[in-house]
Amino acid sequence: QACHSFEQGGPTKVGPNLWNVVDKPIIHGDYAYSKAMQEFGADKTWTYDLLNTYLTAPTKLVPGTKMAFAGVKKEEDRAAIVAYLRTLSDNPAPLPGAAQ
Repeated sequence: QACHSFEQGGPTKVGPNLWNVVDKPIIHGDYAYSKAMQEFGADKTWTYDLLNTYLTAPTKLVPGTKMAFAGVKKEEDRAAIVAYLRTLSDNPAPLPGAAQ
């Protein structure tokens, strides 16, 4: 909670606000992204798979990111984090493989 805010309209902190982050463009809001993240995320969105990969080892996926976080090694822990991030929306993104 020191790095990110999670509520709608929440402030930018050390990192960007994470409200409605699933299926959102990686580069969004008023956060000052690192050059590495700007280049990586220029045309990408935070899909479930990409969030999972990023949370595994942020600096491995995006060398030069400002995210000073080693990552989450256990798949079930990453799944729980991504599931939580999904709840941060008035209209959560459909789960992969879910009927539309």
